[in-house]
Amino acid sequence: MRDHRVMSSLPSEARGMEDVGPQLRKTRVTRGMSLTKVAEMAGITKGFLSLAERGKTRVSVPVLLKICEVLDVTIGSLFTYPSEPLVQGGVPIYMGGVDLQEFLLTPVSEKHIQVMRTTMQPQGGSDGVYTLDAESIFVVVTQGQLSLELDGQVQVLEAGHSMTFSARKPHSWHNPLSTESQVLWVISPPLSMKKQDALARQMGDAGIH
Repeated sequence: MRDHRVMSSLPSEARGMEDVGPQLRKTRVTRGMSLTKVAEMAGITKGFLSLAERGKTRVSVPVLLKICEVLDVTIGSLFTYPSEPLVQGGVPIYMGGVDLQEFLLTPVSEKHIQVMRTTMQPQGGSDGVYTLDAESIFVVVTQGQLSLELDGQVQVLEAGHSMTFSARKPHSWHNPLSTESQVLWVISPPLSMKKQDALARQMGDAGIH
């Protein structure tokens, strides 16, 4: 069983799980599952999960996806979606990761693509390798750099560079600079908002047990 780095208790560094954590706890309680059981199935400690549910720590993207899988919810069901096509700045969301902020730019009515804006502090990023239950990901760097590891190969994208790849390929990413970086992600089709076992099916398709 792995333990994970617990960030400082400063609110700015735990931001993101403040909303997601209580949603996960509510789902766990509704499912009648104990902290111990969910932590064991997700491969994390009970103490770490408790902190995450209370919004006291950030978690990596792959760990958050694993918790969602155990609870039988999709990551997209945790988002707050813009209600109108005109979006100013984006609605804050959290998909996991450390030292970053993310914003959803596409409204709840959009069925073909999902656009997110990510601001990463130095070395901030996904904090692990993961896949998504979608078909394609397009990323463009708007400021700084993005180090993208895709199928074990690392590409460093500069400002203005873009890349398209399969969402089902294992990937991770981070800001390699000592200054802030920003990127835009386009995911197609959008991550499901339905609370169903899509992630479990994805893990099964990939041969992960």
